[in-house]
Amino acid sequence: MEDMVIPLYKDRGLTSHDCVNRIRRLYGVKKAGHTGTLDPDVEGVLPVCIGRATKIADYMTDADKQYEAEITLGYATTTEDASGTVTETQPVMKIPSEKQLKDTFHTFEGEQKQIPPMYSAVKVNGKKLYEYAREGKTVERPARDIAIHELQYLEETFTAGTETVSFSIRVTCSKGTFIRTLAVDIGRALGFPAHMSDLKRTRSGPVDVGSCYTFEELEAKKDNDTLDETGLSIETALQHLPSVEVTKETAADIRNGRLLPAESGPKGDSPFLFLHQNRAVAVYQIHPEKPWLIKPKTMLQLAPQQSTSGNS
Repeated sequence: MEDMVIPLYKDRGLTSHDCVNRIRRLYGVKKAGHTGTLDPDVEGVLPVCIGRATKIADYMTDADKQYEAEITLGYATTTEDASGTVTETQPVMKIPSEKQLKDTFHTFEGEQKQIPPMYSAVKVNGKKLYEYAREGKTVERPARDIAIHELQYLEETFTAGTETVSFSIRVTCSKGTFIRTLAVDIGRALGFPAHMSDLKRTRSGPVDVGSCYTFEELEAKKDNDTLDETGLSIETALQHLPSVEVTKETAADIRNGRLLPAESGPKGDSPFLFLHQNRAVAVYQIHPEKPWLIKPKTMLQLAPQQSTSGNS
């Protein structure tokens, strides 16, 4: 039970740290870590790694995410979401057409630069941006590379109020994408102040909503002694990485942390997974100084300990 990824569906009102502590107690483990922070007022997919699986938390954090976000046109806020103070208003007197919305969304797909919001945990000069914001300061933030792989308009969610318009989008994106900033930018492109009025994460790497459990469901599993059934294996959790199946002999070299010829792995510079008999052995990467070699990045199986007993 100690080396799994728990596909948790986080309810609103909980911090990601709260969830990790609760999983730790529920599964009776000391080591646990989440795979990408969700704010307390956001619900959705939050995989939590326990035991040896904590070694792969960063790879899951780096994986693409999917969200369903509601955008409200008509006013902007300090935090770019519904929790902030209103900073600008403009009644939506002319409602954007469906074609106008879809055409605008299409312009936001692809690789791009995004400036993180002031109310975020991104650090500038060793200090978190929200700390500056709480002091009433605005500082220059370096733009970050992100990618919007797909941006889909959810037509059935469109609602028009007396002075506002709201609609939802489904976004598949790279790590580090701020959906509330995307909402503000979409509003600006449509000619209105805007904010993200609701957010739900629907997928994180290979884990989607359909495979997740709420805490209530996990508690029920524990009562029925079926908690072991809830976890995903390390191999399943890393299925988004390129992988190579190796022989018994090569697997032994890998467990000992040996450098291997670059042609032993797949083409490309991305980290990849070595498997033996469909079990994860290690994540390897191109050697930074010797590109004709690959080196271990994360060991998932260790070489057997040599026996010290016997005659000497």
